[in-house]
Amino acid sequence: MVSHLFYYQLALLAIIWLFIMLHLTSSTSAAPPASVPAVPESPKPKRQRSNESKPFEGLTQKPHCALCEQDLSSPQAPPPVPPDPMALTNRRPRTVDTSMHFCPHHDCDYRGWLDLGNLRANGHPSGGPWRQFHCTSCNGYFLETHGTIFHGKQAEVELIVRVLACLAEGLGIRATARVFEVAPNTVLHWLVEAAEQLRAFSAYFLCDLHLEQLQLDELYAVLRELKAGEISEDEAIKRLERSPYWVWTVMDPRSKLLVVVDVGNRTLAMAQRVVHQVTRVLAPGCVPLFLTDGFKEYGTAILSHFGHWIQPERRQDKGPRPKPRWMPLPELLYAQVVKSYRRRHIVGVKHRVVFGMQLAIEQVLAVCGWTINTAFIEVRPVGRKETSVSG
Repeated sequence: MVSHLFYYQLALLAIIWLFIMLHLTSSTSAAPPASVPAVPESPKPKRQRSNESKPFEGLTQKPHCALCEQDLSSPQAPPPVPPDPMALTNRRPRTVDTSMHFCPHHDCDYRGWLDLGNLRANGHPSGGPWRQFHCTSCNGYFLETHGTIFHGKQAEVELIVRVLACLAEGLGIRATARVFEVAPNTVLHWLVEAAEQLRAFSAYFLCDLHLEQLQLDELYAVLRELKAGEISEDEAIKRLERSPYWVWTVMDPRSKLLVVVDVGNRTLAMAQRVVHQVTRVLAPGCVPLFLTDGFKEYGTAILSHFGHWIQPERRQDKGPRPKPRWMPLPELLYAQVVKSYRRRHIVGVKHRVVFGMQLAIEQVLAVCGWTINTAFIEVRPVGRKETSVSG
């Protein structure tokens, strides 16, 4: 007869064997499957950028121009009504022509009006070279040089003209003063008065211009030391970088007329100021072809002054209407000459049409046999020494 102890030992061995089998089974099922070598994916082809320019979709806000807002905030006064011409008298007919002069006195009703019969010649005071005029309206007297740079000058007219001619040719103020034996402050004073006279002359005559094309550019001033070889190009660039001013110019390439000349930083605000001055001298409704370099702020300034609001069409039947867009005028033509530089040398030139059709631009330039360029307004380098650094 088998003892009970044997059955207990046999049951214990069975339980131990069962635990071992369960452990082996769980470890086999939890082991990761054999790794299969991954096949390398072929790289996706890079997306090619389209060279075609996208149509301009317009702006939701008109670009800011400080001068335009200033003109809107201060409305222009109505033009003054001219006074009645002076009645003719029975005196001896006047032999001196006074039709090109006017009374300068502020309290006179005839101030600023030409050829109304209120002026008459009154001889030469103290035997001087200039004639004196008498206004019969306010009973005032003035010299015929009033409003010119010769008014109130004791120096001879020929001397003033020669001094200004030497300054225009590039001779310095002190050098001019030494040549003509005049004080440097006197030469500077004459130069400032001549500049103000020229500004007033340009503002009077440059108006209602009908121009077909304009070239715009901004230049640095000439460095005499660089031109003479006294300093290196690197030193010249450092000096130019410290200078915050650029000379902005706008020219009609056909007549070589300088429409605008201004000095300021190379910023959007200055570009707006230059284009605003262009709009003041153009005739109403005149939209010329604009040609500039690659300075991007030109596009914003031109669009600000030669644009209009357009209401886009609805793309969906429901929903809010699209906002109005500030778009360029249909007749606006604008192209850029984009230059690529390497070590301050031009290595490539591209033409980019910003507003308008290229065919329309080519038709305007074909009249003169030209292509898209800004060559008439740029200062070109001579050899390795640049006479100026253009933008």
